[in-house]
Amino acid sequence: MSLLKETLKKIKPVDKNLYEVAQRHLDNLTKPPGSLGRLEEFARRLYAISEGRMPLINKKAIFTFAGDHGVTEEGVSAYPKEVTKQMVFNFLRGGAGINVLARHSGADVVVIDIGVDYEFNNPEGLIMKKVVKGTKNLANTSAMTTQEAEKCIEVGIELANEYAEKGYNLFGTGDMGIGNTTPSSAIAAVLTGRSVAEVTGKGTGITDESLLRKIKTIEKAIKINNPDPKDPINVLAKVGGSEIGGIAGIILGGAANRIPVVIDGFISTAGALIAYCLEPKVADYMFAAHNSVEKGHMAMLAMIGLKPILNLDLRLGEGTGAALAMMLIEAGLKIYKEMATFADAGVSNEVQN
Repeated sequence: MSLLKETLKKIKPVDKNLYEVAQRHLDNLTKPPGSLGRLEEFARRLYAISEGRMPLINKKAIFTFAGDHGVTEEGVSAYPKEVTKQMVFNFLRGGAGINVLARHSGADVVVIDIGVDYEFNNPEGLIMKKVVKGTKNLANTSAMTTQEAEKCIEVGIELANEYAEKGYNLFGTGDMGIGNTTPSSAIAAVLTGRSVAEVTGKGTGITDESLLRKIKTIEKAIKINNPDPKDPINVLAKVGGSEIGGIAGIILGGAANRIPVVIDGFISTAGALIAYCLEPKVADYMFAAHNSVEKGHMAMLAMIGLKPILNLDLRLGEGTGAALAMMLIEAGLKIYKEMATFADAGVSNEVQN
């Protein structure tokens, strides 16, 4: 049995009764019931995911997968594909947005070459898991083979298992890949059933003219490749990307290990949608970090059933939104574990007549 199939079998739904158990405790804290809003939601979900153990969140990792895309040949991005490898070096030096925000939130950044069209020669800090040297141009042919797409997912699963064994208890997802909003929009269109125009935005800030070209490129890719919306691996292979597959694997592996996963933005949510279509129970383990500026983001989140935590007009990727949202998720945990109950504090929880 393949690693992917074994992992899918291990994913169990959370016990929904545990939400009620957690809420009873939250309602007994020194505050009006429900007054801490979504922080209480985060606490309930963490309680259910951990089966009532509520451990400390003391080891956090954001997995930033890097991969190139042949579709950049179509002029769908404002930047050349060489920026992918340049940004990987920036990550390794600690100078990127994700490095800054991960330091702020106390998370480790794990940088993975899963599909960059460049030979890095094992620089310190880079995890070498290259499956492809960039995807093929999906406007002309399948982006990857089925075997390559499945391998990308299994790379993510392997990393999730490895970091679970190291004691990490909160994962985040991130990406780097010039042109990767194009395959993400293609995935969104195929799996949500929306039109390409409805789910395609300007990515890194392309012109109106380039946006029209991007939409036409995606429409052509879907027509040529005819991805099967009932087969998420087929969709990933035909119109996806290596880093999107790696993100799907982290989510599946996190769920199999009962570790919550914070989903970053548009590209990460494309990976999340692939994971969800493979096994819908993974939604129990996912937190949506933010609402991206990208048009198709909310359509994918709605299909999974996730409500974004933040709305900050973010569109960088890398895992930056996940780093920020981690702090709020952890705040919900601290409220649950550290806030006094009415009995502890000697505070009346009823109106005295």
